[in-house]
Amino acid sequence: MAFELPALPYAHDALAALGMSKETLEYHHDLHHKAYVDNGNKLIAGTEWEAKSVEEIIKGTYCAGAVAQSGIFNNASQHWNHVQFWEMMGPGEDKKMPGDLEKALVEAFGSVAKFKDDFAAAGAGQFGSGWAWLVKDTDGALKITKTENGVNPLCFGQTALLGCDVWEHSYYIDFRNKRPAYLTNFLDKLVNWENVASRL
Repeated sequence: MAFELPALPYAHDALAALGMSKETLEYHHDLHHKAYVDNGNKLIAGTEWEAKSVEEIIKGTYCAGAVAQSGIFNNASQHWNHVQFWEMMGPGEDKKMPGDLEKALVEAFGSVAKFKDDFAAAGAGQFGSGWAWLVKDTDGALKITKTENGVNPLCFGQTALLGCDVWEHSYYIDFRNKRPAYLTNFLDKLVNWENVASRL
């Protein structure tokens, strides 16, 4: 099934006042994400994966323990990761966290503040490129994880509730090398908590 670059669910400048500039989204969505789509389509053409869904491709090509994943996996997973990432953010200064999500986070981590601290620490501690995630694990428990490069929760049978891209292209224009500041800003200003709650 051909990959398609989705339009952003908001204008390119909609997050600028919240710390993610129009320039970042033009580069990140229009160039980086598009490259994963274009390269992924070239790589799956004429293969057994051509008619499969992106989720099937990710699960079918992930190789646990591999030093490096295949090109098909990398592009498919990064396409999927970014589709989720755009939806997990949103404009608006006052984003309320739904009560059911707040309750679940308090039960799992002790407080929303502790969840944010632990999530930010996971993202800051991911060596090199990758992602920080809030997932619902196979046992139903909420957990914070981090993954390298394009690896994502689908590889482990988990449900992604929230993901933050910690590749430098996601934050370098706005935050330079200050990844911890980017993560704090993401959690405090950018996350669309309604979207996160809908994934529970």
